[in-house]
Amino acid sequence: MAGFVCRAVNRIISSQSSCCSPVIAVRHSHWFTSMLSLKTSAPLRAEPRKKKKKVDPRQEILVKDRLKKRLKRMEKVSPELIPIEDFITSAKSFDDTRTRALPEVCFEESERRALLLKEWSRHKHKQHQMEMQEIQEALKAQKQALMQLKLESKELYIAALRPDTDTLPFLHHGPSYTPPIADYEAPEGKYNDITRVYTQ
Repeated sequence: MAGFVCRAVNRIISSQSSCCSPVIAVRHSHWFTSMLSLKTSAPLRAEPRKKKKKVDPRQEILVKDRLKKRLKRMEKVSPELIPIEDFITSAKSFDDTRTRALPEVCFEESERRALLLKEWSRHKHKQHQMEMQEIQEALKAQKQALMQLKLESKELYIAALRPDTDTLPFLHHGPSYTPPIADYEAPEGKYNDITRVYTQ
């Protein structure tokens, strides 16, 4: 995670430091968190790939022959359409009756909520404008400093454009490398398959 954050920050710094096209990626909504804070992505869940087992070539030929015979048999008989369960809506979903009644809100409470929402919108809009102004001023100052540095020394200017890897240092002490175990079969993930199988 820290390595991903480091790469993302370096990418942002290197893209902002280029003087030829100062394109700024701004957010279009002020309902999100502050732009000046770091953002991380959620961890992704995945399963290891299943190890392919070696199959006898004669067995593969037998399976292919069985499939060919089955296809010939299906061509003789008219195909039966398999129902698409995603398009079938349950009767429970058509029921519009609510099990719980909504609480009644008085006029004063609804007005208070509307005014509070407007005040919150104004506050977030003002905060967004201030943050954008700070970012614009910082980028303008950075551009001016880079131009002055370019006039002073070309080597220092090129070094300043390089991403700094020491911004977010990442140290990791993990297990040492060990040789793989011979003839080891990794355990496959267990799950309950509830997919319906239709036979024709």
